[in-house]
Amino acid sequence: QVQLVESGGGLVQAGDSLRLSCAASGRIGSIFTMAWYRQTPGKARELVAIIDSASISRYDDSVKGRFTISRDYAKNTVYLEMNSLKPEDTGVYYCNADLTNHELMRREYWGLGTLVIVSS
Repeated sequence: QVQLVESGGGLVQAGDSLRLSCAASGRIGSIFTMAWYRQTPGKARELVAIIDSASISRYDDSVKGRFTISRDYAKNTVYLEMNSLKPEDTGVYYCNADLTNHELMRREYWGLGTLVIVSS
């Protein structure tokens, strides 16, 4: 019943900005963390940014100073503001949430991903 849906990806040029969104829907109890991961062919999925229930965030070194993760607690939504995009930022961005469902069972959920392509 719990579902994560990403949006906001697209094709942009280096130096442009994008804002990704991920909305969690369904019968949700509590969300502990929400995060953005990135994956490209031939490489492992890597953590880009994560934010916890106290709005404490962490970033991969490659995006520090350029990306900002935030949450809308009322809407169960996480955002990733991406500025000064580089070709190396290209990939499929996946939303991840560590949460409890309506029955208070805790597990992680994944979205299906949204594609970001940054051309040079």
